[in-house]
Amino acid sequence: MKTIVISLLIVLSSSKVPQKTVQPTTVDQDRQQKITQPKNTTAMEKQAMEVVSTFLTAIQQGNHDVLALSLHPDVTWNQPGKNRFAGQKTSRADVFKLVGGMVEASEKSLRLTDVKTLAVNGNQVACLLHWKAMQSNGGILDVDNIDVYTVKNGQIVNATIFSADLEQEDNFWLN
Repeated sequence: MKTIVISLLIVLSSSKVPQKTVQPTTVDQDRQQKITQPKNTTAMEKQAMEVVSTFLTAIQQGNHDVLALSLHPDVTWNQPGKNRFAGQKTSRADVFKLVGGMVEASEKSLRLTDVKTLAVNGNQVACLLHWKAMQSNGGILDVDNIDVYTVKNGQIVNATIFSADLEQEDNFWLN
């Protein structure tokens, strides 16, 4: 899996597809993502980038209303791993249940601490993100993920999540 993630990162960094980049942000900063508009971006790509950027900002700010509006009611969410949260979710309600379970299991410490890169291709946006969480039993999550979101009609209809360290995630989330 690490090979796939590394390969995806190499492809994203060397791709000649018009890309939009987001300067790194953390939850301790202003929460304002500075976005560089790529040249020759289509209206579809602009919309996809705006929807995903808004979604990620809402995650960092804990804005549940914006999160709900960003996800299509029948969104498909593919969560990697062999832990209790892994697998495919097929609705916004399932995604909220997934995230609620993760927040509970992390003792409310789960944070999207860094949005490193956003790259757009058509109606898909690939994001390099960093997540952190701690548990009172000593469990630590400190991992990069690559999320690929598909946007249609102003909402995320599909999300596929890749982890740079599935073993760490599986150990943290347990089975």
